[in-house]
Amino acid sequence: MLKNIESEIERIISKSEIPEDSKHSKNTRAWVLKLKPEADISLQIAALGHDIERSIKELKINREYYSDYNEFKVAHARNSAKILYDLLSKYDLNQTIRYKVSDLVTHHEFGGNPEANTLKDADSISYFDVNLPFYFQRNSKRETKSRIMWGYQRLSDKAKSIVKNFSYDNIELESLFRDVVCEVR
Repeated sequence: MLKNIESEIERIISKSEIPEDSKHSKNTRAWVLKLKPEADISLQIAALGHDIERSIKELKINREYYSDYNEFKVAHARNSAKILYDLLSKYDLNQTIRYKVSDLVTHHEFGGNPEANTLKDADSISYFDVNLPFYFQRNSKRETKSRIMWGYQRLSDKAKSIVKNFSYDNIELESLFRDVVCEVR
């Protein structure tokens, strides 16, 4: 059953207009397992599906409707949680697992308990690992620096120690990244 759930999540996310979303989904799960090797099925499913709403055009939360970035992120997380909960309802899956996945995805942007914090860190690490170069290609230096700052500040100290060792081939991006890493302690 887990393989079927994984396949369905991957199929949906592969339709995202953001080309790196599929890789980010799998990479977030990989980082969850690096940070917490004993991660249960709920945390692994949550890692795979935490951004699922971005892949469904008619259900996607639009950032431009939010003046506050954090409010946008809360709406995005809640929407992904609802979509994932509904998707999991199709499977003969324990209700407790569905609720836990939904709760983890709801809190993946800001954490709040040890497992949600692990998912938040894995998501952020994966952002720096996979998404950031693509984000920089699509956005201004100012916007990219702001997004780096937002993402880096939300990392735990352990996650910061991982991310600060990343480097980027693009010189401008590397410079922006180093500016933030040096600025935020």
